[in-house]
Amino acid sequence: MDVLNSEYWSNRYNENQIGWDLGEISPPIKTYIDQLEDKNLRILIPGCGLGHEAEYLFNKGFHNTCVLDFASEPILNFQNRNPKFPIEQLFIQDFFDHVGQYDLIIEQTLFCAIDPKLRANYTKKIFELLKPKGKLVGLLFNIDFQNGPPFGGNKSEYLNYFSPNFNSIYMENAYNSIKPRQDSELFIIIQNKKV
Repeated sequence: MDVLNSEYWSNRYNENQIGWDLGEISPPIKTYIDQLEDKNLRILIPGCGLGHEAEYLFNKGFHNTCVLDFASEPILNFQNRNPKFPIEQLFIQDFFDHVGQYDLIIEQTLFCAIDPKLRANYTKKIFELLKPKGKLVGLLFNIDFQNGPPFGGNKSEYLNYFSPNFNSIYMENAYNSIKPRQDSELFIIIQNKKV
């Protein structure tokens, strides 16, 4: 779907059509972050949107957090709200073009936003970006949508994408989703096969 380009996403932000944005960090991701102890973790949030997760991490002392989005509007919004956030850790870029190595990648809305035909490429790219023993943590929709984005799916479908490159896969219903998303989100902790 060529319509899902940076212009498409810019228009969504300019027209305030951002129903995926909670206005705050997602509770399942917040709960995970709250138990992290190593403030030196190198973290990437691709498809970060307005970056509530990154803002929360940075304010908790995780200063090696990087944010990436296809559209400039959410990154500029994030930068205006967080002027102390290092500019070199802000990326306006296609996720598939990004280069780096991370201990933790947080999945909030990117997987459901890309064309489903790119999902195998997404899992390969995540594998490439993670350091040995690095983890992908976040949320995937456990529901089918008629028209996207967002694009949904289910656990068995997702396992088919992740299994080739990841040997430790936790993927279960999120117990603490916001009320409108209860029983429709999977919380994931996926570790790569690199050693």
